Amino acid sequence: MDVLLSLVLASVYQADTLLMESRQLIGLLAAFLAAVLAAHLGWHGTDRVIARRSRSED
Repeated sequence: MDVLLSLVLASVYQADTLLMESRQLIGLLAAFLAAVLAAHLGWHGTDRVIARRSRSED
């Protein structure tokens, strides 16, 4: 019975550790995707501003 209980506790501990590590990885991935999206939207917005200014000068 003690062996079974120790196996269950070890399994729960490993699952908890994997969950904590995956949260950090998911957070890092989400931050990277947010930075890429912000850079893309910033570049697209800058292109539109430049296009509007060049049209108004013509």
